[in-house]
Amino acid sequence: MLLLTACGALDHGFLNAQGPVASQERHLFYIVCGILLFVAVPVLILVPVFAYHYRQSNTHDAYRPKWGFSWPLEGLIWLPPIGIVVLLAFILWPATQRDDPYTRLAERGGPSPIQAIALDWKWVFIYPDQRIATVNQLAVPIGMPIQVQLTSGTVMQSLLLPQLAGQIYAMAGMRTKLNFAVDRPGRYMGENVQFNGTKFAHQRFAIVAMPPDAFRSWLANATKVRRPLDAAAWAALSQRGIASPAIYSPVAKGFFDRVVAANGGHAQAGALSAKAR
Repeated sequence: MLLLTACGALDHGFLNAQGPVASQERHLFYIVCGILLFVAVPVLILVPVFAYHYRQSNTHDAYRPKWGFSWPLEGLIWLPPIGIVVLLAFILWPATQRDDPYTRLAERGGPSPIQAIALDWKWVFIYPDQRIATVNQLAVPIGMPIQVQLTSGTVMQSLLLPQLAGQIYAMAGMRTKLNFAVDRPGRYMGENVQFNGTKFAHQRFAIVAMPPDAFRSWLANATKVRRPLDAAAWAALSQRGIASPAIYSPVAKGFFDRVVAANGGHAQAGALSAKAR
């Protein structure tokens, strides 16, 4: 543990939470660790005690068990684990409802929508209201809830924002959601943690959290960029490879929906519409 304190990776993990979702997860983690100490500590203490007591050189206390049924022993074996399981159930059930990635942070107001598309080996983030997109960079305002819709343009991938939220998968032709918020300005790490090829370890991006005024200025500057996310640009991004951070503007309305549909999403609905016509 002393060696791990010098590891920089701990600064980017959920133990250094910077948002309400990760803070709740950290709090739950501490509670569960404390409860599980009632299982681990007796084992860690009794194993060396028994090993020392029944060592070969201790001829005064030879191990000669007398097998039989013992209510105290059975109670010691079964009651503590049952109590721990029941206690964990009472704690984890409301925590599961509260920390559901689809649950909005209603107490913070309406969420800002962002759409994320996972590619090999890069992330594309679309701001539908502003009709801009970024590659390998996610800019968000602090204090405001963010709702991310995810899909994949290739194989299944997994988005992890260690200091802000948990892990959620992105699958081709499907949509998943992740709600989170950031409490402090700074740069945080996001990454794909689902193996998807040789460069998968490099599929990381920066989450830039800034005050609302700075975020609005960033949006205004991003909309001035004249690099449309058209068919040619998307074909280039869809090629397997690592990409540098970039901004695209404008982005056609419904671009995210078309990516989902192109990978098999809404196939049944489309077939039904064609049949009705």
